[in-house]
Amino acid sequence: MRPETDNFGHGKWPSQRTHQCKAERTKLNMPRTSPISTEEARAYATSTDFCRVFGENMDSIHLLSFLLTADQTKAEECFVSGLEDCVKGNHVFRDWARSWARRTIILNAVRILAPGRDHDTAATVPSDPVNCKFGRTPQADTAIASILGLGDFERFVFVMSVLERYSDQDCSVLLGCSRQDVREARMRALQHVAESDRIRTVAGSGVAAPLQSYHSETLVAHSS
Repeated sequence: MRPETDNFGHGKWPSQRTHQCKAERTKLNMPRTSPISTEEARAYATSTDFCRVFGENMDSIHLLSFLLTADQTKAEECFVSGLEDCVKGNHVFRDWARSWARRTIILNAVRILAPGRDHDTAATVPSDPVNCKFGRTPQADTAIASILGLGDFERFVFVMSVLERYSDQDCSVLLGCSRQDVREARMRALQHVAESDRIRTVAGSGVAAPLQSYHSETLVAHSS
């Protein structure tokens, strides 16, 4: 049996010809990726968009960093790292830029402190919230001081699930724990905050804030 010849007179066995045909068909059937249209590109947040988000929400984002880290130096590190991570580029829709920026702050705070339920430490907070000067109203000072009095793990759970409205599932994934751990930590945190408010109110050293007022928008409004 003599091999078939191609256009150049080279011998080619049937098996070789079959493989060549398959390769050509595969090449023809390969999906073509169309370039991103201008309208699609405009839908994504740019580094300029993230810079604007951090600039317009500087107080709110820095407060989030501080509540998570309970330390001014670490809060600044968390803020700067969060901005850098966002500016480096993420395929995030422009409408989600603000929530993504806050999520990046949380991720950096987790990286810096590595809070764990088995290694829970609390920040040292002045007993008089008015002297803390964290916020600009007695209500904000009281709320912030109560949150800072929590242990690291409970504080992260409180800030993430109560202030930022993250689900138990999201909290468990980001903190590397179970949803049961999240629920138990939140319950302890709520009890601590409620007790701290009660003690300060009885002692006349602060103005109690109801638990339902503990969310990011209200706390930031009190602090700005």
